[in-house]
Amino acid sequence: MESRFTSFVGGPTGPWKVVSIRAISGDGLPSAGHLDLREGLNEAEDAVWQLRGVTSNLRYTQETERKALAAVQPPLSRPEARCAALIPIRKTAAWWLLAQDERRAIIEEQSRHIAIGMAYLPAVARKLFHARDLGEPFDFLTWFEFAPDHAAGFDALLAALRASPEWDYVDREVEIRLERVR
Repeated sequence: MESRFTSFVGGPTGPWKVVSIRAISGDGLPSAGHLDLREGLNEAEDAVWQLRGVTSNLRYTQETERKALAAVQPPLSRPEARCAALIPIRKTAAWWLLAQDERRAIIEEQSRHIAIGMAYLPAVARKLFHARDLGEPFDFLTWFEFAPDHAAGFDALLAALRASPEWDYVDREVEIRLERVR
């Protein structure tokens, strides 16, 4: 059975080489040479930094969107997907004071978050991890994988999301770009 808990460990070893770490909003993260994804939440002794997350139920996705995503969402670990990005995000206190239906309205009706993401499937695979309830410094950790020839499309996806009203509620975001080394 696959663990619901994952630790993203920035350090000296791992199958992903860190190409860049860039603070988009707020504080960044220290430099690390590699990234390792490990099952569980145990403290990693070799970590420069460690971010922990848990997979959970869909919170803002309607049934029709869920079915549409499932029909085109590629699996992770495809051989051709040698590029990846880990994007930790923290939302503002104002975001968390909104009711769930208000957050949903901002995410999809105003920002078209799901619709924007759908435009880049199946080229970009993604998986969302929740971290807020674990007491982590970020609310969400989003893991993306894509082939090198889809890097420009991935950049366009990020630009479209960051230009949306939803990003008015982001107070910390770090973009970690990676290349698979094994």
